[in-house]
Amino acid sequence: MKSTDNLKSDLLLYAVTDRHWLGSETLSSQVEKALKGGTTFVQLREKELCRSDFLAEAFEIKELCVKYNVPFVINDDVSIALECDADGVHVGQSDMEAGNVREMLGPDKIIGVSAQTVEQALLAEKRGADYLGVGAVFPTGSKADASVLDFGTLEAICKAVSIPVIAIGGITAENVSQLSGSGICGIAVISAIFAQKDIYKAAENLRKLCGKLF
Repeated sequence: MKSTDNLKSDLLLYAVTDRHWLGSETLSSQVEKALKGGTTFVQLREKELCRSDFLAEAFEIKELCVKYNVPFVINDDVSIALECDADGVHVGQSDMEAGNVREMLGPDKIIGVSAQTVEQALLAEKRGADYLGVGAVFPTGSKADASVLDFGTLEAICKAVSIPVIAIGGITAENVSQLSGSGICGIAVISAIFAQKDIYKAAENLRKLCGKLF
């Protein structure tokens, strides 16, 4: 497990994959563009793929992340993370509890947990989470059931915990500056990178913005 300071720097620009905008491209080609542009952390998120395809893709994306020396985690699926030896897992509130994930993954893997309240954040930290993903901080089309969190709650969560916090949900190059001063160490984005015509440039621009803000 990395030190908190190292993990904070890794979490500056956290890219969550989405197959929605692949077109004629492969996911690995899009992820590599994002990595070349400056993405510092990658989460593989798959809701539709069968397990064998998900696993094959996990190995492929992991290899890219190793090449660029960027942490790689799997969304929700602990068994996939174990099988491909990912750096860790990110789980939501309705998924496996952080303590159980830690028992399965061992002490050296990264565990991220989604949180929307101070209570959820404190519980996740107590049960072994290494970082929190907090949101949605803006309206988002990536998760239809996500309610928007106010700035005060984001700030309160950052103050309540000692582990790193990243914001997620509806973040773009145009609104990211509104999160400055909240206490977060970075942002997690999907469409702000992968829905853009030039993924490399989108990642590069966001990396520069985040470097100045956080």
